[in-house]
Formats: sequence, structure tokens, C-alpha cells
Amino acid sequence: MEIIKIIIKIIFKIKIFFEVLIITYLITCPSFAEKISLDRISNYINELTMLKADFEQINTDGSIDTGILYIRRPGKMRLEYAAPNNTLVIAGAGSVAIFDNKTKNGPILFPLKRTPLNFLLKDNVKLNDKIITEHKEDNDKTFIIVQDIQKVSNGKIKMVFRNNPISLLGWVLTNQSEQETSVILKNKNKNIKIPLYLFNITAASKIKN
Repeated sequence: MEIIKIIIKIIFKIKIFFEVLIITYLITCPSFAEKISLDRISNYINELTMLKADFEQINTDGSIDTGILYIRRPGKMRLEYAAPNNTLVIAGAGSVAIFDNKTKNGPILFPLKRTPLNFLLKDNVKLNDKIITEHKEDNDKTFIIVQDIQKVSNGKIKMVFRNNPISLLGWVLTNQSEQETSVILKNKNKNIKIPLYLFNITAASKIKN
């Protein structure tokens, strides 16, 4: 009987030991649903030098446009909208140019730094609490809202990432009037060489005119 009691005590101690290990693991290890850290998001964006993707854009009036997106960081983006829209948007050389069927005397031009997309395209992305107004996890996705509180008129961008593996899923742009435009990325390809001429606003102006 004495031997049985000793064995029971040993088993009980082993059980407690493993319970403590499990509890310690759950406390110290991140949850599977934990949001992606700002440092990890910053590193991901900085490593995202080239990207080609199909996109679906949901406009403020509920209409939907589609097209092809090109990103060549830093500073360059091109959105080719499919018919019947046929709009072309190019970010390059510090400017954003919008070519549409209504413009007869060249594109509409404005500085890239005045748009929330500047955060995504800038040379060295370093996200921190000063420019992040929200940072949350939802259904295995992490989203951040980036806004320069000193330049509220520039609007804000909500970027959405898949958690594992980390991947940019799209973004929502909000202007000063709180109107939202959502962009969803599909069929993303990072292993592609994107030529520089696609981001040449002057060359695009000559072609369009």
C-alpha cells in the first residue's frame, strides 16, 4: 500500500508540472488571433518592392470598378481601370496624375504627399503610435488606420493584412468629407519585374493626348 501511495504522489506531481507548463505557454506565447505588430507590418511593406494585382474598387456611391494595379516602391503606383471607366492613375516623381475621359488638357495633378497612399509608397515605412489611430485584429486579419493628425485634410488610409502568412489584402481611403473608397487586391504577384516607364507621367500624357 505504501508503494501505491508513493506512485500516486509522483503521478500527481507530474500532472501539476505539466499543467503549470501549459498555463505558462498560454500566457507567454502569442495567441493565434493576435494582431500583427507595427514593426512586422513596417518590415513587410519595406520588403514589398514590386507588386502586380487585379483590384476591385468599391466607390462612395456603391458602384464597382475593376482593373490592374502596379506598385514599385518607393513612390510608384499605377492603376489601370477597365472599361467602361478607362481611368488611369499614376503615382510617380512625387506626384499623382489622374487621366480620365473628361480631361482634355492633360491629367489632374497633385502632390503624392497630400494623399494617404504616401504612407504605403514612402521610401522607409516606420509605423508608430503617432500616425496610427487604430490597430486591431479581426477574424485572422489585422488592420491599421494611418493618419497624420497634423494634416487631417489629407484624409486617412485603413490597410488590411492577412495575419498568417502576412499579406496586404487591400485598403480603404477616407477623404476629408468622410467619403470612403475601398480597394480589394486579388491574384497578387510579388515575383515580377515591373518596368519604370509605367510610372512616367509625362510619357502617359503624350500617349493620352
